[in-house]
Amino acid sequence: MQKIRIAAMGVATLAIALAAAQYMQSHAGGSSAVNHAKPAPVTTTPLGKAETLGRLAVSDVTLTSALPSAPRVAQKPVSPLPAVASGPAPEKQTTLPTLPREEKAPALTCEQELNVTPLAAAMVRLELSAHCLANERFTLHHNGLMVTAITDDDGRSELVVPALSAEPVFIVAFMNGEGAVATAKVPEFSQYDRVVVQWKGQSGLQLHAREGGADYGSEGHVWAEAPRDMTTGDGGFLVRLGDARAAEPLMADVYSYPTGTNPEAQVTLSVEAQVTQANCMKDVEAQTLEFPVNGKTRSQDLILSIPDCDAAGDFLVLKNLLNDLKVAAR
Repeated sequence: MQKIRIAAMGVATLAIALAAAQYMQSHAGGSSAVNHAKPAPVTTTPLGKAETLGRLAVSDVTLTSALPSAPRVAQKPVSPLPAVASGPAPEKQTTLPTLPREEKAPALTCEQELNVTPLAAAMVRLELSAHCLANERFTLHHNGLMVTAITDDDGRSELVVPALSAEPVFIVAFMNGEGAVATAKVPEFSQYDRVVVQWKGQSGLQLHAREGGADYGSEGHVWAEAPRDMTTGDGGFLVRLGDARAAEPLMADVYSYPTGTNPEAQVTLSVEAQVTQANCMKDVEAQTLEFPVNGKTRSQDLILSIPDCDAAGDFLVLKNLLNDLKVAAR
């Protein structure tokens, strides 16, 4: 009996131990108390199928080695944004009135106007108007002739010059490149012999004409200080062109003789230079132009060496430079 009791107690103790172990395992789930026991293999399946492996479902497994996850924060429901109030319905579009076009600004240009009026003795009057070029220097060009002039306070200038052709062309050129052009008809040009001597600066040059063998200083001696009136018609006359007030002016003496009305005349021509303090010991450049009635136009350049200043007041006479007018021999 004693052995049977001892065996029965051992069986009961063993049963209690097994039950306790099973209970501990089911409630401890891999705690340190059962670390010595060999864990049963676990096979995972996709979530949602929760297949049974022994007594534990995969969905009930907790990984104790993982960090604890932060508690979820209950978020307040987001209230919807207020509806945007719709604006009033667009009004019916109206056509804008056509605005006037902007007027173009006037160009700031300076217009020059040159008028030519024929006069007696184959002369012409030039009237220049350049309102925005007051007191400005300009050069007059005409058939080889070049002379300097200056406009007045109103931008105007009036010149009386000899025509050097029957249909002359006159050109006015300003320093800024602007200018004007004018033409005319001068049928009387064919009645006159004309000679031009032109130079630059204070050269002291002069054109002298002695009609009918006249001596210097007599009535028949025509030059800048005794030019004679062109309207008399009895003999020749001389016009000095150019404005000596300008810096380095272009100057000219033009002698005209009425060959058509005085066919028996004989005129001796000469170019002379007076020695002055302004030109002494300098080389003076000049040019001569001849417009005979019966012949071709002739021109020649010259360079004149002026003596030293001790000779101031003397005259240098250039002989045989111009062809004498021998009307009677024609």
